[in-house]
Amino acid sequence: MPGYETDTVTRIETNLDDISPQVLGAVMQQLFAAGALDVWFTPVQMKKSRPGTMLCALCEEGATEKIADIIFAETTAFGLRVEKIARLKLTRKFEIVKTPHGEVTVKLGFKGERLLQIAPEFESCRALAERVGAPLREVQLAALEAARAVFRSGPET
Repeated sequence: MPGYETDTVTRIETNLDDISPQVLGAVMQQLFAAGALDVWFTPVQMKKSRPGTMLCALCEEGATEKIADIIFAETTAFGLRVEKIARLKLTRKFEIVKTPHGEVTVKLGFKGERLLQIAPEFESCRALAERVGAPLREVQLAALEAARAVFRSGPET
């Protein structure tokens, strides 16, 4: 589609009904460390009316085997669904904005030349909030307002 970046990623998923939530949290960390682009859990209803959890991971094609190996080794899965999917993405650009608290990194998302998204980077806001002793939400809001003031009026892209 014109204006969007595109790529293909692999989605790996499985349903689990006999695993501890603590284990799932540890598995998520391992999957990210192994190159997963995203990992999420969804509550599902399984056969025999059992509640379960769907584990999903997105990864680049080259990481598929490593991600699958972790899921098989660290969970109770006996099978995985694997599917290649196309993604549409906004072009990302990172900028620094000045707030009353200090400087914060913000992420800008573009479709072609059109700015569609502005998002303060969480870790940048968190670090600044801790450094100056300000509430995190206040720093995030200040960063968003500063970015809107600068970039809605015409970013230099």
